[in-house]
Order: sequence, then C-alpha cells, then structure tokens
Amino acid sequence: MPSKSESRFLPYTADFIFAIVADVERYPEFVPWCAGLRVLKREIAPFGEVIWAETLVGYKALRERYTSRVELDPRNRRIDVIQTEGPFRQLENHWRFAPAEGGCRVDFSIAFEFRSRMLGHIAGAALALVMGRMTDAFQARAHALSEQPEQ
Repeated sequence: MPSKSESRFLPYTADFIFAIVADVERYPEFVPWCAGLRVLKREIAPFGEVIWAETLVGYKALRERYTSRVELDPRNRRIDVIQTEGPFRQLENHWRFAPAEGGCRVDFSIAFEFRSRMLGHIAGAALALVMGRMTDAFQARAHALSEQPEQ
C-alpha cells in the first residue's frame, strides 16, 4: 500500500496550524484537487470533535467522491482521518502539530490503497507530487491568513 510521511517546520503556532487543517469546509478554496467538500455530521467527543465529511477530488477528467471520519483532538494537537466510504480499499492520514521554538513542527502521513488497480497505479506514481502540493497548500494558507489584518 502506498504511504508517505513528511515533517516540516513552520513559523506559526501549533494551534494556528491545527485550526487551518481542522477547518475542512475551506479545503476547496486552497487544497489542490479538492473540488468540493460538505460536512455531513458533527459530534462532540471526549477528545474534541468528530466530523463526517464528503469530499470530491478531481484531476483533469478523473473525479472521485469519498466520505471520511475526521477526528479533531485540539488538546493533543492531532487530526486523524479515515475513509468510511468511497473508492479506496483503505485511506487514512494523520496530522501532528508540535510547538517548537519560533513556530511548530508539522508531521503529516498518508496511506492509501485504491479498489481499482488502474487508479492505484496512477495515484501511486503521483503520491510524492500530491503530498508536496498538499503540504505546500496548507503552508501557503497559513501565510495568507497570517498576513490578513485583524477585524
């Protein structure tokens, strides 16, 4: 099963970056290949909040829709995402946000396996590109939001 992990230092607080990644409704505005997202349900959990979201991803003529369970744990600065329905045999990603001097360290990992061998072959080849573009998008979002004047 293809998987990848990445760690980056960002010059923002861990809580600020956590909030950007947790704001799933905004993903279509800045996450590459995210063509749409709608929250299906929200629940309060002992650790924070659980969101069920339906996401439409697309690249050129290829479009797929899937539903995920997103666990938001602000106290431990963790976000865990697992597909509950869709084209993947398995899809999960994990975010960790650790305070560091002058900012925070962000650890991101993703593992997935498509039900379709063709999609798996295409996506597996593009995994490094997709991963880099995704983390770049969140970093750019943080920069853009930090530059906005307070209202």
